[in-house]
Amino acid sequence: MNTEKDFSPLTPNIVRALNDKLYEKRKVAALEIEKLVREFVAQNNSAQIRHVIQTLANEFALSLHPHSRKGGLIGLAACSIALGKDSGLYLKELIDPVLTCFNDSDSRLRYYACEALYNIVKVARGAVLPHFNVLFDGLSKLAADPDPNVKSGSELLDRLLKDIVTESNKFDLVAFVPLLRERIYSNNQYARQFIISWIHVLESVPDINLLDYLPEILDGLFQILGDSSKEIRRMCEVVLGEFLKEIKKNPSSVKFAEMANILVIHSNDLIQLTSMTWMREFIQLAGRVVLPYSSGILTAVLPCLSYDDRKKSTKEAASACNHSLMKLVTPEDDEDDEESQTKSSPPGDGTPSKKEGDLNGKISTGSLVYSVLCSSDRSAVTLDLDGIVQVLDRHLHDSSTGMMTRIAVLKWLYHLYIKTPRKMFKHTDSLFPMLLKTLSDESDEVILKDLEVLAEIASSPAGQTDTSGLCDNSDSKTVQWWLVGSKVTDLSPSTPSMNSYFYKFMINLLKRFSLERKLLEMRGAFIIRQLCLLLHAENIFHSMADILLKEEDLKFASTMVQTLNTILLTSAELFQLRNQLKDLHTQESCALFCCLYRSWCHNPVATVSLCFLTQNYRHAYDLIQKFGDLEVTVDFLMEVDKLVQLIESPIFTYLRLQLLDVEHNPYLIKALYGLLMLLPQSQAFQLLSHRLSCVPNPELMRTVEDPKAPVRDKRLAQPHIDYSELLQHFDRVQSKHLEVRHKRAGRFEHPDRKL
Repeated sequence: MNTEKDFSPLTPNIVRALNDKLYEKRKVAALEIEKLVREFVAQNNSAQIRHVIQTLANEFALSLHPHSRKGGLIGLAACSIALGKDSGLYLKELIDPVLTCFNDSDSRLRYYACEALYNIVKVARGAVLPHFNVLFDGLSKLAADPDPNVKSGSELLDRLLKDIVTESNKFDLVAFVPLLRERIYSNNQYARQFIISWIHVLESVPDINLLDYLPEILDGLFQILGDSSKEIRRMCEVVLGEFLKEIKKNPSSVKFAEMANILVIHSNDLIQLTSMTWMREFIQLAGRVVLPYSSGILTAVLPCLSYDDRKKSTKEAASACNHSLMKLVTPEDDEDDEESQTKSSPPGDGTPSKKEGDLNGKISTGSLVYSVLCSSDRSAVTLDLDGIVQVLDRHLHDSSTGMMTRIAVLKWLYHLYIKTPRKMFKHTDSLFPMLLKTLSDESDEVILKDLEVLAEIASSPAGQTDTSGLCDNSDSKTVQWWLVGSKVTDLSPSTPSMNSYFYKFMINLLKRFSLERKLLEMRGAFIIRQLCLLLHAENIFHSMADILLKEEDLKFASTMVQTLNTILLTSAELFQLRNQLKDLHTQESCALFCCLYRSWCHNPVATVSLCFLTQNYRHAYDLIQKFGDLEVTVDFLMEVDKLVQLIESPIFTYLRLQLLDVEHNPYLIKALYGLLMLLPQSQAFQLLSHRLSCVPNPELMRTVEDPKAPVRDKRLAQPHIDYSELLQHFDRVQSKHLEVRHKRAGRFEHPDRKL
């Protein structure tokens, strides 16, 4: 530096000392500058004061020579000390050159810059707040400084600035938030720590309402929450916890809608629990305000429901979110937008009625806030049903989805069909195939929930639609035949009306059983029994019998009839239907018997058991006589064996008691003897033989041939059933089965399958 240059009012000695490499000499020069500036202050000579500051800034602090820069910094600090409370008039000139030195490559010089700024801020106190953004910007850079001394100096300055902000009521939060929003995305751990500490301070100041600006920094906070440093995560959790407390205290002033999507996108392991906790509180506090964001919330929540005990807290928070969100969906969401607006528009001038006023006056403060939030947004809030269904469908299609998540998805679908049936049926055609596929799930619990959804679809009045587009080409003819051929009189008056999806469901369920024989074998009975509980058992059996009547795969038809027959005879869920068939007193019950009989003809033994159940003993005897014309295979004899076992079960207690009345039940005894003659010398043979040996007085077994004698078999007097036609139908069906078997086997049976 040219020492001969005129730096007045600075003396040559001061200039020389400021450029010296020794700190002590620069300090002496600073004391001289302080003395000089005090004289100018006493003289009220602002021009000279400004000239001194500019000289120190331009000629020293911003000099290319490092020792000059150090001298300029200590000189500016001395000016500030001399100015005292008047330093506020010159803060820009004092601060700017010091902040420039924050970027110096020399760590010693950066430290001296911290020291100088500390002295300037300490003197000015609250007067520095208009310059807070530039100070914060400079400090945020020094927070990540690699030199420990610089970092230590910046921390001292940082604490001083925080004290000033805390004490003042003139902090300009509006001007600061954009800078905070920018700096919060720093990836440097020290910078993040610096940012979090400042947010914590600002949030704790009563006069600063940082909650209003939370939507602008929440995303950044959650990113910091995912930091690898445990200490930074802990600091961030504390800050977020404080914000959440404020939200609970003042929910009416919180911008829930602006923050809902922010929570959804943060779902990594480190921050998931906090995200779920916030989401749970948002849903409970904001109510229907969050409904437009339901699809995003479910995307984040549903996978968490399948977590194990290692993430128990996250799972519980997610479950609470899911439950609370589901409760927000109401029947009002099924209304069209125009209807909703009409209902939400107040009559007249919009003045609330006296009843409404009284009610609002009685609710608590917390409820009032929730009520106001909900009522004010109800007309504007629209349930994102399309988005929700898309999310649910995606989770059902994903093979990696956990069991509890699949259950939750199905619960959601069921809830939506209950609350918003009209709108949901627009999605049914796209959902239906996956719901049918879910019946093959490994979990019984999933299958139960799936059946609940399918049962609701099949029975909902909202599903009373045209059959066009209901099924694919292979099903459409069957559905049309069903709708035309099934008469209301075929069903009992007690059965609830089913919609067109019911028949589609039955057709596709049987098709699935046909394609997946393992499903039929392992879960078929379970699925049908549950459907009989969820829907009316008579409708289930009536529809399946009619569909099987048209079945082209006769082997499957026989297997399916055998399954249905076993369920009918043994399941507790079918008790009422068995009683209805046991006493064919009404035209409806007779029609049901005939419907079942025609399909049951696919399986001869099942047909006989149906006759036993309905006490059509003479017809059972007539059928057994025809068994001599059938191919008696091992499978056939095994079915007869099972029928004998069933006769000994509680289901047929009434039949065994009728053996005591030989005179009025001769065909029952003859039918049982017919079964006995079919059986080889086996355990079943011994069982039935022993039972028949207990029949009293064999002489009474003779059939009375006198035409004037009274009718013995009560079923012969049934006017609604043409038994001759039923026998002819049995012959036709069995002829088809025989023809098919011969075609498959080339007219030769396997030696192990033929007796």
